[in-house]
Amino acid sequence: MGASILFDIPGRRARIRNRVISAVTAVVVVIVAWAIYSRLAAKGQLTAAKWEPFLTANLWKTYVLPGVQGTLTAAAVSIVLALLLGFLLGVGRLSHHGGIRWTCSVIVEFFRAVPVLIMMIFAYFLYATYDVFPSKHLALAGVITGLTLYNGAVIAEIVRAGVNALPRGQAEAAEALGLSWVQTMRSVLLPQAITSMLPVLVSQMVVVLKDTAIGYQITFLEMVRQGTQVGSAYGNYVPALIVIAVLMICVNFGLGAVATWLEGRLRRSKRGPEPMHVAPVTQGSFGAGAGGTI
Repeated sequence: MGASILFDIPGRRARIRNRVISAVTAVVVVIVAWAIYSRLAAKGQLTAAKWEPFLTANLWKTYVLPGVQGTLTAAAVSIVLALLLGFLLGVGRLSHHGGIRWTCSVIVEFFRAVPVLIMMIFAYFLYATYDVFPSKHLALAGVITGLTLYNGAVIAEIVRAGVNALPRGQAEAAEALGLSWVQTMRSVLLPQAITSMLPVLVSQMVVVLKDTAIGYQITFLEMVRQGTQVGSAYGNYVPALIVIAVLMICVNFGLGAVATWLEGRLRRSKRGPEPMHVAPVTQGSFGAGAGGTI
């Protein structure tokens, strides 16, 4: 009997029990899936006629593509601004200056406590009252503001935790070399913390992408809102939401693939240069270089 890293390797009886449980679970899942399919088929939601509108260019041009564009635009801008705000507040919370640390802590805790929808609605009506943005961009501005403030506060905590997770010897070595606090953060701590934080940051980016759907409350044009409009116009809510779900999954997988590539690139860039290969020195070449043979 051996042991793995996380748990003891199961014995013969345990393996049989696990296989039985897995088989029963698979059967239950198949039965539930079949029951759902049967109910939908009985209601006529999965007929070919319900899917035919998605084969026309007019539906995609009128409903789906504008929603995809709105979702990606709001998500992209919000992610960039949230990362900038999050790193700024996260580093501020690590500052040795009490005033900066206290101010950043209050901002982070406040925006983490306020629901995203409330911030979107507040920003929307604030911009409308003071004519900050044109009317056609009010909803987009409100969504970006809410997502940026909330996710920036969350990313600030991720940054703080990532830097604090590094060994204290890193900062002590930088201090021994005479580096200032700013130089230590920029050149030593943050580059190391970013690589370890990347999976968590990607998860938060996915949250930003999905939370754009909340913007329908302030009439923002995004994928889920457009999917429901397709269902209302063509009477095919289930196919429409399935198509929107597939599109969201594809976008999230794309985001995850980019993050995986970026993480691998960052790790490879920190391995350092390859060791130099020195050509072997033969007796003849040594003698020629020394002015004679031995």
